[in-house]
Amino acid sequence: MNNIPSPDVIFPNEYGTSCFLKNVITAPNITVRDYTYYDNPVDPTAFERRNVLFNWPEFGDRLIIRKFCSIGSGAQFIMGSANHRLSSISTYPFNVFGGLWTERTPPHLSQLPFKGDTVVGNDVWLGRECVVMPGVTIGDGAIVAAYSVVARDVEPYAVVGGNPARFIKKRFAQELIDLLLQLCWWDFSPQKLADFLPVLCNEDLEAVTDIIRGMLHP
Repeated sequence: MNNIPSPDVIFPNEYGTSCFLKNVITAPNITVRDYTYYDNPVDPTAFERRNVLFNWPEFGDRLIIRKFCSIGSGAQFIMGSANHRLSSISTYPFNVFGGLWTERTPPHLSQLPFKGDTVVGNDVWLGRECVVMPGVTIGDGAIVAAYSVVARDVEPYAVVGGNPARFIKKRFAQELIDLLLQLCWWDFSPQKLADFLPVLCNEDLEAVTDIIRGMLHP
């Protein structure tokens, strides 16, 4: 067990460019789970300040990033309070500038459209400098291409890219996707996961499908 990497360290290797994010997050509305890392050659620990934009917890939305996600340098999440009022003839935020403007307008945050939580599933790869918009859900095992803008939900094990990001392909046959979603390997105990690593890294997907099918349906 001593040789199994710990999710409770900030820098998991000697390079110092990747950090396990859960150990550097302070905002009450941001949750990052075990082994999800952010990679940046300058300061990966600054993710919350530089990569989660317009985060005002009092607005009520959350950013939830689950286990084993790989977040490329410069990837950003835009939170809901970045929006402007859309329900009136002007989108200008008069209320935030003080004086009579503040007195004669409703509180700024109360008029913003609420998109809900932004959720990133397990084992998701977010490419370099992609942008995830408010309220988006990205399914387990998905891949977002570099420089993409994700404005809609992404299905599990889908590859998407572009601005706005569009579906490119499924990563695997539907049977293997369904088996992986049943297996939930990201919830394995540390030792069970270590024993399962050869399967996770096996490029013979037919063999992998047979192995997982046998595990789930012995």
